[in-house]
Amino acid sequence: MLIGVLSDTHIPRRSKSLPPILWKGLEGVDLILHAGDINQPDLLDELGLIAPVHAVLGNTDPYELQIKLPLTKVLQLGRFKVGLVHGDGIGGRTVDRAAQAFQRPDLDIVIFGHSHQPYCAFHGKTLFFNPGSPTDKRIMPYYSYGLIRLEEEIKAELICF
Repeated sequence: MLIGVLSDTHIPRRSKSLPPILWKGLEGVDLILHAGDINQPDLLDELGLIAPVHAVLGNTDPYELQIKLPLTKVLQLGRFKVGLVHGDGIGGRTVDRAAQAFQRPDLDIVIFGHSHQPYCAFHGKTLFFNPGSPTDKRIMPYYSYGLIRLEEEIKAELICF
C-alpha cells in the first residue's frame, strides 16, 4: 500500500492551490493522510479524486472542518496501526506532543504536522513522520510532503522540492 502524506497545506491562506509537483507525486497512491491545517474544506474533496482521504483537525482549520474532523485518528492499514494527529499544543517539541496524543505502544506509525518541519525517525519500534508543508516552508529551505509504503516493513520517504 502506498500512502501520500500531507500536512499544513493552508489553502488558500499560504497558496491558492497545491503545487503541480505535489499532484503529480500523489498519482498512484492508494490512500492520502492529511495531518491538519487544511483550511479549505473543498481540498479534501479534491484529494479524494485521487484516493480515499483521512484527515484530522489542525489548529487553524475553520468551523466547517471542526465539526467534521477528529483531533486524532487511529487506522488499521493491513497489519500496521497508524495514528494521525496535528501536533499543536503548549510547550515541548511537536514530536513529543504527537507521542503524548496517543500514548499507545501498539502504534507502528505516528503521523503529525504543525511545525512545517519534515521529520522521519523511529522512536523504539514506532515511526514518527511529519511531511512538512507543500505550501509554507517557514524556516525550511524547501517545501515537502511524504510517501509511506507499507509492505513487509515500513518504507517512508520525504519528498522535498
